[in-house]
Amino acid sequence: MLYRIVMATNNQNKLREAKKILSPLGIDVISQKDAGVHCDPNENGQTFEENAKIKAGAVYDIAKQPVIADDSGLCVDILDGRPGVYSARYAPDGEKCSKLLDEMKDIPDEKRMAYFECCIAFIDENGECHTFSGRCEGKIGYEEKGTNGFGYDPVFVSGDKTLAEMSADEKNKISHRGAAMRELYKYLKESYGE
Repeated sequence: MLYRIVMATNNQNKLREAKKILSPLGIDVISQKDAGVHCDPNENGQTFEENAKIKAGAVYDIAKQPVIADDSGLCVDILDGRPGVYSARYAPDGEKCSKLLDEMKDIPDEKRMAYFECCIAFIDENGECHTFSGRCEGKIGYEEKGTNGFGYDPVFVSGDKTLAEMSADEKNKISHRGAAMRELYKYLKESYGE
């Protein structure tokens, strides 16, 4: 079936999620480091799609094999969509949730709506780029809860739990990256399936 796809990341959490979703197709997803690619492209796009394409293109140019890259972030309605494409640079690691909670400390429950958005860029063996996107709607809680997940997961509430309180399977069913990955999965199954 399909071979190997390089994921333009060294983030083990993202890699694990991608492997879990794509492995039923017989796809081996490896990190860019494992593919011998060492680059840190300048993500200066204005949208998640532009940034995903920048990352995928930079890794593809070196690896010369199929690549997936994602860009995603948290968009908070009352903050005019911030942190958005700057989610990773909003605050230092370990301080993102506390900064967001502080910024939203006086915001009432009905105005705490937010969503995660993800765009995945897949560059196939011919160098053609295809994009897939997904969203996860929810709201910002009042405190960090849960130890699973990463990034803003401890403050993002979907249903009655934060993403960090969910198991990996529960999160993959509703997450923005999970939704985008399922779109990619469908495309790969149709394009490369038996």
